[in-house]
Amino acid sequence: MHEPFPSSAPPIVELHRVTRQFGNKTALDDLSLTVPRGGVFGLIGGNGAGKTTLIKHVLGMLKAQSGSVKVFGLDPVQNPVGTLGRIGYLSEDRDLPNWMRVCELMRYTQAFYPNWDEAYAEELREAFDLDGHARIKNLSRGQRARAGLLVALAHRPELLVLDEPSSGLDPVVRRDILGAIIRTIADEGRTVLFSSHLLDEVERVADRVAIIHQGRILLTAPMDEIKETHRRMTLRFGQPLDRPPSLVGTLSFEGQGAEWSYICSGESGQLRRAAEAIGATVVGDDSLTLDEIFVSRILS
Repeated sequence: MHEPFPSSAPPIVELHRVTRQFGNKTALDDLSLTVPRGGVFGLIGGNGAGKTTLIKHVLGMLKAQSGSVKVFGLDPVQNPVGTLGRIGYLSEDRDLPNWMRVCELMRYTQAFYPNWDEAYAEELREAFDLDGHARIKNLSRGQRARAGLLVALAHRPELLVLDEPSSGLDPVVRRDILGAIIRTIADEGRTVLFSSHLLDEVERVADRVAIIHQGRILLTAPMDEIKETHRRMTLRFGQPLDRPPSLVGTLSFEGQGAEWSYICSGESGQLRRAAEAIGATVVGDDSLTLDEIFVSRILS
């Protein structure tokens, strides 16, 4: 069971009506999003949905063409010194200087962060089984991810931002990143914001989730609430139907004859009463995976 989100602390990230266009393409479309302080926040969406563009606004790498972005209550573009030193970041590209050795990368990155914890950095290097004398260019994809995560974590950031951290990695490395590390950071009272298209991973570790599609937020809520308010209701009618009657909260439906399956948004008891009101008998009431919820939302 995921822990409830703190409600009294001010949010760590706030985007209000942010729009961003690249030529004729709208990457963010009047988007608003709040990331509470503490816990793991999963940002999910397909390729081109706007996840990376949103993250670049949080990091101050892009300036909103309209709307506002606040991180720690500050504009990251106008006040990079007050924000970037408190953020750890691992990009999907894991763009590290190939000519450096791992130990040189650690010393180089340390110079940018007054709060760098040398003992913790060494602890991470050993835990990630990284040879300090190995050159970055000779590391495997998984080792590069571990090296990138090491330098993102060693200054103990208030906010850890991971953009598709598991892309192209084997299951063992994915487990390291999304299991022990993310939960450890969150349990220390810090905040993790990570984007992913691997919804089973998000479902496993996130406390709160936002679904982004075509530059807009379709849904944002605590994970437990999302799981509790999305159901598959299988209904049986008294006679075969070419098309079933509408049911409150329906996102999609399929079936044939007298038995139809509805994907619905709503509380189970409410949906059952609505089913009875249209003359149906409930023969199935099942929870959904996050993947099923995501698909039903973007297709509805």
